[in-house]
Amino acid sequence: MRSWFTASGEPVMSAEEIEFECEELMEKAVAFLRDELRSIRSGRASPGLVEHMKVNVESYGSTMTLRELASISVPEGNQLLIKPYDPSVLKDIERAIHASELGITPMSDGKTIRLPIPPLSGERRQQLLGQVRKLGEAQKVAIRNIRRDANKKIDAEEKEKAISEDDAEKSKETIQELTKKYEEQVDALVASKSKEIQEV
Repeated sequence: MRSWFTASGEPVMSAEEIEFECEELMEKAVAFLRDELRSIRSGRASPGLVEHMKVNVESYGSTMTLRELASISVPEGNQLLIKPYDPSVLKDIERAIHASELGITPMSDGKTIRLPIPPLSGERRQQLLGQVRKLGEAQKVAIRNIRRDANKKIDAEEKEKAISEDDAEKSKETIQELTKKYEEQVDALVASKSKEIQEV
């Protein structure tokens, strides 16, 4: 436990602690985007499209993700093969796919489910590209908000004389470098997903 606090009652943090916390939060923002983009479908089959899908399993009386219930593979470029570990949950998985926003009809043979991934229409591609850009922009805003909060903490520590003016300046430079680094990661993820969507 810290024995001293700022005037506002906040525990005093070192510049390093503020930078570390800032980087941790920015990393989380990028990881969140990565997960969100995985579930946006392109014309190519990818397990990421369905693995986080929530399935209400009546016999278990619980909701689980699809990847906890089945193996998901790509036997062909435009098809997913879903093989439940427990055949009794097949119907639950089918229901979840029908209820999802995927817009794909599952084909079941009683043991496995095949999901044919149809090619995207030009209009749908444009909608998805817009969605990807919007998600990327939202995470950039989140990263800038993290920078703003970290800088506020640095200012507060400097005001409390917990860190020197020089250290405060150095920390703000480090925080700006982190912001640039993580914004570039967001741009790279958005560019990669956009390219995937545009592939025929």
